Amino acid sequence: MRSSRTTEADAGRRPNWRIIRSLLPYLFEFRGRVIIAVVCLVLAKVANVLVPVALKYLVDTLEEGGQDMLLVVPLALVVGYGLLRFCATFFGELRDAVFARVAERAMRRASLEVFRHLHNLQLSFHLSRQTGALARDIERGTNGMSFLLRFMLFNIVPTLLEIAMVAVILFIAFSPGFVVTVVAAVVIYIAFSVVVTEWRTRFVREANTMDNRSNTRAVDSLLNYETVKYFNNEGYEAERYDRDLAAWESARMKNRLSLAALNSGQALIIAAAITVMMAMAAYQVTTDAMSMGDLVMVNAYMIQLFMPLNVLGFVYREIRQALVDIERMFGLLGEEAGVRDRPGAAELEPDGGAVAFNDVGFAYHPERRILEGVSFTIPAGAKVALVGPSGAGKSTVARLLFRFYDVTSGAITVNGQDIRDVSQSSLRAAIGVVPQDTVLFNDTIYYNVAYGRPDATEAEVRRAIHLADLDDFVARLPDGLDTVVGERGLKVSGGEKQRIAIARVLLKDPPILVLDEATSSLDSASEQAILGALNTVARQRSTLAIAHRLSTIMDADRIVVLDQGRVVEQGDHQELLAANGVYAALWHQQQSLAAVDDETLP
Repeated sequence: MRSSRTTEADAGRRPNWRIIRSLLPYLFEFRGRVIIAVVCLVLAKVANVLVPVALKYLVDTLEEGGQDMLLVVPLALVVGYGLLRFCATFFGELRDAVFARVAERAMRRASLEVFRHLHNLQLSFHLSRQTGALARDIERGTNGMSFLLRFMLFNIVPTLLEIAMVAVILFIAFSPGFVVTVVAAVVIYIAFSVVVTEWRTRFVREANTMDNRSNTRAVDSLLNYETVKYFNNEGYEAERYDRDLAAWESARMKNRLSLAALNSGQALIIAAAITVMMAMAAYQVTTDAMSMGDLVMVNAYMIQLFMPLNVLGFVYREIRQALVDIERMFGLLGEEAGVRDRPGAAELEPDGGAVAFNDVGFAYHPERRILEGVSFTIPAGAKVALVGPSGAGKSTVARLLFRFYDVTSGAITVNGQDIRDVSQSSLRAAIGVVPQDTVLFNDTIYYNVAYGRPDATEAEVRRAIHLADLDDFVARLPDGLDTVVGERGLKVSGGEKQRIAIARVLLKDPPILVLDEATSSLDSASEQAILGALNTVARQRSTLAIAHRLSTIMDADRIVVLDQGRVVEQGDHQELLAANGVYAALWHQQQSLAAVDDETLP
């Protein structure tokens, strides 16, 4: 969820009206539908403008006609009046139906474009952004597109068209004073609505800010339910929440009072304009310059004109907000991907998956070097372990191999191919990762395992589950593989999540495996079972095992020791112990801690 400060800043931004141009490509995709919708719009407005004319002739006929006119002509005028009203509504509905595909497709295309782009952005972008805020930006942006397309095309433009047609009719049929009055009233009405809407925007913004703040407070408190209970702070939380609600209540009152001022001012302008127009018409009726039907027509036109204008304040405010929302969504498309495929990037040919780090250096920021001169190889089919103290850069090595980031210096190759010269898709298809912090989809166990290869058969999925030692766990569940794991996998334990992640990567069956603390959440028995399965699978694969517990990587063909971003030792387990260096110190420290734990067990 975005902070209230961010929301307030967004609400106060001046909209970029040029953003409307960026919507044109979405309209051009269904050019025919847009043209038909515009034709229906014009026909609806023409029918709507002719309704008062038909009403005028009906009144004049009934007032002036003789006995022989009371059946045929008035009946025809009544039928015509009804048909015009029907056509005004029918063509309006037809316009909406025809244009619906345009608006919905525009929302779909924009959402998909942003969604794909977000997946192409580098990891650092997602680490620094809140997922909820991104989702809201997309949702608000697409809704803003729909609103803008509909209201610009079917509210603002039709209203201006109707004003123009009415002005022409009044100019032709009556004295110029009527046209001047209508135009002056519309100009004053629009100017008043825009000025007051701008003035009351701060009250709307304040109400939205207070609403977000109180909502954030409530959600944060409920998410930390257990902490509130631990410290007996229910009353304190309720008091803080009520303070925010009181501020929201005050802001809402200002918002409502300012809206009442806007509506009252608009009503005054409408009433004054209608009064002037009716006074002019009534005077001309008394002098026989106008008929009673003319009077009715003038009154009908005034009501017809000001009904759509009556929502102008709302429409203007919403259009401003829609422009800001669209610009923010399109701003996501403007985010540059830090890692891109080079033009003409080749497909990776792993051929066993031999991996080499050649004098690799990397820094997230220029002043903070993470890796410096890292060099080691993972021969095809070999298992290489990466160990070292916390903060040594072990996980960064895995991220560079997966190309979440590009190296600052040096090169990483797979089967002799620099990974910067191959497509990211082919590189990542060749690597399977079991991360330290496993996050699952809010779906079934079967779905989460099958995600490793969505086209896999059920038998293949069950085999991966068996290799990951998940059979007993699944058998104990009432719904078996159809058990939903909850948001981020919170309904299963850490060890079970990790086993599901292992099953998923085993199903993917890649030539290169990266195990980033893959058994860190497991008990000893489960760890040994899974290590056995992983070792069996890893015999045909190049495996990079990042480990904190050295006992899990004793069987590695080679162990690379990192310290402060540099390779300080390499060798197998026995060689490194004999060297009596960093690895040996870590080993003895862990063995001592394990011995202490064993002694304290009951």
